Amino acid sequence: MNLTVRGIRYNPSDETRAFLDKKLQKLLFAEGYLHDLDIVMTRETEGQGFHLDAKLHFSWGTIKMVSYDCYELYEGIELLTDKIEATARKEKSKIKEH
Repeated sequence: MNLTVRGIRYNPSDETRAFLDKKLQKLLFAEGYLHDLDIVMTRETEGQGFHLDAKLHFSWGTIKMVSYDCYELYEGIELLTDKIEATARKEKSKIKEH
C-alpha cells in the first residue's frame, strides 16, 4: 500500500506522521487490495480546526473518499482511521458477494 500524507496550510510534523502510521496499523488486513491511500490535512482559515480527507484506491479500480472535520488533530486522525477501516471492510465484503 502506498501512503501519501500532505498538509494544506499545515506542515505535518514527524510526531503527527508517527501517530498516523501507528493508527494505520489497523489496515494491515487490507494490504492485499488497498493499492493507494492519500491523506490530506487542511488547517481551516476561519475559526480553528482541521479538515481531513482520505482517498482510498482499491486494486479493482474503485476509489472511495472519506472526510472528517475536527478541532483536535489527533482525535480527528483516530476517527478518520476508523472510517477508513470501515470503508475498506465494506468494500471487501461487496467484492466477496460478487
